Amino acid sequence: MKEVEGKVAFVTGGSSGVGLGIVEAFADAGMNIAFGYRSSAHLDDAMKSLRRFGSRVHPVPLEVGDSASVEMAAAETVRRFGKVHVLVNNAGVCVVKPLQETTQDDWDWQVRINLTGVFNGILAFLPLIREHGEGGHIIATSSVLGLAAARNRTGYSATKFGVVGLMEALGAELIDTEVGVSIYCPGNVWSQLEVRSSISTDAPGTPVITPREVLYMEPMEAGRLVLEGMRNNDLYILTHPEFGWMFKERNNAIEASHPHRLHAPPERSKRSTAAYHNPIYARDLSRRSASK
Repeated sequence: MKEVEGKVAFVTGGSSGVGLGIVEAFADAGMNIAFGYRSSAHLDDAMKSLRRFGSRVHPVPLEVGDSASVEMAAAETVRRFGKVHVLVNNAGVCVVKPLQETTQDDWDWQVRINLTGVFNGILAFLPLIREHGEGGHIIATSSVLGLAAARNRTGYSATKFGVVGLMEALGAELIDTEVGVSIYCPGNVWSQLEVRSSISTDAPGTPVITPREVLYMEPMEAGRLVLEGMRNNDLYILTHPEFGWMFKERNNAIEASHPHRLHAPPERSKRSTAAYHNPIYARDLSRRSASK
């Protein structure tokens, strides 16, 4: 998907925040975009921002946790633009509570939107992306908290870790096809993400500042980085360098826990490698090394 002009994308959660930034960046690059919205709360403002693109952007009502709604959105995208090349599963919600305060409804809400929504999108759009033979790409928004967990966001991290696992496995299944796979793991991007919270998200002693200017990346900048990652066929699209320490700590903890003193029988090792080897990791490392 290096050449994107005239191609068609569908973006879930595209009426505000990160999703709107992706829609704008893709449209700026010459793509046709259908995007899902759950309510009209942000749609009017979104359409004002997208007015300059005219008929190349098309809003579609969508509930990502409802497979029938996602299937109708896929059909509407093809009806409007003739085909679809790119799916961005971006819609997400967050609960900021200790686990013991998290309700069953809190948990089900995050699983339905953050994880089942991604599954529904892939099932509905992947056959349409593959059938025209022009190539395509599937992107899912996880989070830095899908690569390293944080307290008081248990369900959020669980679902975002799930997105990473789902997409890495999908990448292995599609590695020899014309469809690329990317996992977008942003940090703080200015958005209207729907959040249920019982605690303050500010660190103790945090000074009073202007959050948007200091703490958050702008959605359009985030969207451009997603576009760049798609064009590069990046497995992981990471956008916030300040979180590198989190990944190192987690990876080091896993490596330090590896049972090096134990030795698996040769046949067991052979079978495990055959069953579980995922070639996308080595491919992504090789591609990045070659590009330096």
